Amino acid sequence: MTGFVSFVGSGPGDPELLTLKAVDRLRRADAVLFDDLSSGPILTHARPGADLVGVGKRAGRPSPRQDHVSRLLVDYAREGGRIVRLKSGDSGLFGRLEEELVALRDAGIEYEIIPGVPSAFAAAAACGIPLTRRLTARRVQFVTGHDASGALPGDLDLAALADPTACTVIFMGKRTFPALCTALTDRGLPADTPAILAEAVGTPEQQVTRSTVAELSASLSQDIGSKPALILYGPLAGI
Repeated sequence: MTGFVSFVGSGPGDPELLTLKAVDRLRRADAVLFDDLSSGPILTHARPGADLVGVGKRAGRPSPRQDHVSRLLVDYAREGGRIVRLKSGDSGLFGRLEEELVALRDAGIEYEIIPGVPSAFAAAAACGIPLTRRLTARRVQFVTGHDASGALPGDLDLAALADPTACTVIFMGKRTFPALCTALTDRGLPADTPAILAEAVGTPEQQVTRSTVAELSASLSQDIGSKPALILYGPLAGI
């Protein structure tokens, strides 16, 4: 008999933000395949004796290929038992969930998806701001800052991203933000649009830096640092 896979969203890194269902699946898992940002204290909830396998990806660092991760997940499930695929934030948001679901479906393995606190919402909470405002900031947009090669995606909707009334959250965008900022200001986004760099959200190393898109672009052109981060910009980033 094949095993059963639980895709568990671990939230931004703070173990207190895990859902009760996430903790239950970790406590019952025979193996946990975890992302880099889902390690640390979150793994203390895993059952003693469970296999803990790091399969995380970090920009600029050696990382396992996605097809290897999918194959490893299938192989563990075929051995039977309960498998947890632990992903940071919510697994459905820039988490390569679909590739792994396809691999399980092709292998005839059953699964469930357990939502987690998305890092964008955790970042907004850490900054003490909402992501919407009645009447004047009704739209929120999430975008990835790099493509598979690490470059700024060439198919971004720059007109939408330059909308000064929207709240925009950029995932994995520190390296490419200077180029993106130039493209956005060329399309009319004011250079003094409020911006926030939220680093290592939900961990003891959390740091929030408030500036403008132009100031943040200049700063990241000099040094991007090593912490995972989200970039938020728009009218609500200034409150």
